Amino acid sequence: MGKATGFMEYPREKPNERNPLTRLSDWREYSTSFSDGKLRTQGARCMDCATPFCHVGMELDRVTTGCPINNLIPEWNDLVYRGRWKEALERLMKTNNFPEFTGRVCPAPCEGSCTVAINDPAVAIKSIERSIIDKGFENGWITPRIPENRTGKKIAIIGSGPAGLASADQLNQAGHSVTVYERSDRAGGLLTYGIPNMKLEKDVVARRIALLNQEGIDFVLNTEVGKDITKEELQDQYDAVILCTGAQKQRELDIEGREAKGIHLAMDYLTTSTKSLLDSNFEDGKFLNTKGKDVIVIGGGDTGADCVATALRQGCNSVVQFGKHPILPNARTSDNMWPAYPNVFSLEYAYEEAEAKFGSDPRQYSIQTKKIVADEQGNVKELHTIQMEKIKGEDGIYLFKEIPGTEKVWPAQFVFIAIGFEGTEQPLLTQFGVDTVNHKIDAVYGEYRTNVEGVFAAGDARRGQSLIVWAINEGREVAREVNSYLMGAAVLA
Repeated sequence: MGKATGFMEYPREKPNERNPLTRLSDWREYSTSFSDGKLRTQGARCMDCATPFCHVGMELDRVTTGCPINNLIPEWNDLVYRGRWKEALERLMKTNNFPEFTGRVCPAPCEGSCTVAINDPAVAIKSIERSIIDKGFENGWITPRIPENRTGKKIAIIGSGPAGLASADQLNQAGHSVTVYERSDRAGGLLTYGIPNMKLEKDVVARRIALLNQEGIDFVLNTEVGKDITKEELQDQYDAVILCTGAQKQRELDIEGREAKGIHLAMDYLTTSTKSLLDSNFEDGKFLNTKGKDVIVIGGGDTGADCVATALRQGCNSVVQFGKHPILPNARTSDNMWPAYPNVFSLEYAYEEAEAKFGSDPRQYSIQTKKIVADEQGNVKELHTIQMEKIKGEDGIYLFKEIPGTEKVWPAQFVFIAIGFEGTEQPLLTQFGVDTVNHKIDAVYGEYRTNVEGVFAAGDARRGQSLIVWAINEGREVAREVNSYLMGAAVLA
């Protein structure tokens, strides 16, 4: 490394973020880039460790550790430190099709397994990654790559999320003709409609879609397979089909009072909000408006946090997020040692904004909703909850036990359910006749073949709800397998 002692000389700096109260007045991205000088300093913190766990993606205790797409992180950190930005971009693009997405919305498991993080804050890998790709676009280094030769093979990809886009990119560059089918009116899948604008501005997604289109990939929008085009038509027209439909079947809340008006699944809230913003800057009124309302989000994950941030921007009267787990510790515990992903307390963007506006963190821990009560018109009026205690049974399995006397009533006019996803939606899979396991397509990781000849599956549709880096990983790998299926040789990296 260019600065062998950089990790001892320079502290980690927090990524630049706009003032929490200021950014609540708009829908632009809340984070901004470091200056070139600060980026070089942060790149200098990458140490010359013998085994860089940051770019070795794996799962420990079912949680991602390191980078699943094996980004060459130490190499481009060093190149940034030396000011060799174009070379850093070349190294970054060798493994990552879409750094402008991962550099914004990936939870950065690479930083959790950074060797510096054993004793000190990790290298600012995610911020450096974003800056490399942004500089690439700003300087015109990223231009359409038009394949010189075409193989004559045609591939249909169902779904335009990160897995579908990654497989399309790889297969197109191999010379195959690729068509991506998307049932929404815009390509990008959850990148477009599932992730709020303040985390990932949609012109960033549209820019990449336009680039892929210029490179030869066709996008067919507003087209639902099984409704607008049949699976027989696809199999007649294409040499292979890849299912990248995601895991969009949301988990429901089975509770007394669920039928009350004003209770919605989280993704319905986020999707309609983003679509209305993009279509008309909210002038069409086709969204769930929480202005002046008391909002409760059930579910303690990232999707719930995005609901909190969206409600704040709409001008809600109050917002609370319920989570069933206890508050995380401030530092790693003995059962969460490096290089596992650090399960520690953090104040993410939505919670920082809520604290700035209302004076407190909106999260409520170890809480269970017992019932929902509606008013005489059938509108949600309040939620009844009880505190829970997480205890470890004799068999080592954790259980949740109610604590008597901790009952509480919460006012609410909007409730958003954000308790995860069950798996992929079944109608399309039934039509194709592919086997499923636990609501996911049955296809072995690394092979991606379904039980139907010529039909492959990748991403969340195969593995269940996961990270964008796993989607890109599987998109790249399924492309390799499809190329081998069509051409008889696995020539894709």
